[in-house]
Amino acid sequence: MEELVFYAFAILAVGSALLVVNLKNTARALFLFFVTLFAMAGLFIFALADFVAITQIMVYVGGVLILMLFAFMLSNKELLKALQHIPGRFLTMPNWQSLLLALGFFGVLLWGVVEWQQQTPDWIVQNIKQGNVIQPHDNNIQQLGLKFMTQYILPFEVISVFLLMVLIGAAHLSRKEEQK
Repeated sequence: MEELVFYAFAILAVGSALLVVNLKNTARALFLFFVTLFAMAGLFIFALADFVAITQIMVYVGGVLILMLFAFMLSNKELLKALQHIPGRFLTMPNWQSLLLALGFFGVLLWGVVEWQQQTPDWIVQNIKQGNVIQPHDNNIQQLGLKFMTQYILPFEVISVFLLMVLIGAAHLSRKEEQK
């Protein structure tokens, strides 16, 4: 079961990343980048790097991607023409795609909730038996600091370089081009 979810996250991450670099429509590429970041956070959770996953969601999805969307919206109105709705038609092709995607995500969400209610995953049961459960009185900040500056230092540095690249890209997108 866990392998299926892992491969689903991996296929979603790779597929959406390939679409991000191949799409000519910047707005759709940004939204697919959003999907890529969430899929990567899921893969980080499978790698037991939950702090990196939560940081990625909070920093990238919560901050950087929103910054890039604002930069995109402020940059060029000509780029937004491809996203305008065709009058008189409710379900155009992009609407069908988004409807199928939303139904797919909803189905996976419902399936996950039902599975979680029926049976607790084996890795949680094993951790409870071994006593590897975080208690309210544990000093988690010290443990988190040690893990973050030893075991997870490479992902932290890669994420910081990537953050710099995203900020440069967002600044470039928001820059006004001169009229010729």
